[in-house]
Amino acid sequence: MKKLMCALFVSLTFLGSVSAQSKRSLNNDGVDLYNEKKFADAEVKFKKSLEKDPQLFQGHFNLGDSYYKQGRYDEAIQSYKNSIGLTDDKEKKSKAFHNIGNALLKQQKYEDGIGAYKNALKTNPNDLETKYNLSYALNMLKQNQNKQNQQNKNDKNKDQNKDQQQQQQDQQDKKDQNKEQQKQQQQQPKNQISKEEAQRILEAMKNNEKDMQKKLRKVKGKPYATDKDW
Repeated sequence: MKKLMCALFVSLTFLGSVSAQSKRSLNNDGVDLYNEKKFADAEVKFKKSLEKDPQLFQGHFNLGDSYYKQGRYDEAIQSYKNSIGLTDDKEKKSKAFHNIGNALLKQQKYEDGIGAYKNALKTNPNDLETKYNLSYALNMLKQNQNKQNQQNKNDKNKDQNKDQQQQQQDQQDKKDQNKEQQKQQQQQPKNQISKEEAQRILEAMKNNEKDMQKKLRKVKGKPYATDKDW
């Protein structure tokens, strides 16, 4: 598989003045360090070249490359964006947009990366490397979306399974409760009477007591003959 590109743009134009020679020298020193994979040292040189000329396209672009190689993708993107506004050259703009796309893909920001590659192709429609990277980004976005959809589906199924398990547990708890009630009823003593039956017996006893008292009152009210011992 072809690797994502991160082109290092180097200016070889001799500008003539002492100041121009100095910033050109710093920039090229940075390029040498970059090629030696001394990316942090290269970063320092590119920053020094920008101190002398903040409008130097090559300085911003190459600084972006040094950030990229150090895994500092947000800083790399900002440097590439800074470089885009400093040139009218379509090829240079295309390279900057291309590298922005690469940095975004490293962060798995596929949609943003696709947008950057499309901007690169607007300025340079025949760039095969950008076309390849755009195709790669589109494929990664599709895979990521499919993966996310599958994850959402799995989460939904898990929630449904949890609901079903809870319903089954509730039903089982209800069955267990009914069994316990039946067991308690079966274990109830045979001579134990219900509350209603006890109430009826109590009422009957009260009625019998009233009848007995009535009879006693009648007996007490009846006169008896008195025996005389004369």
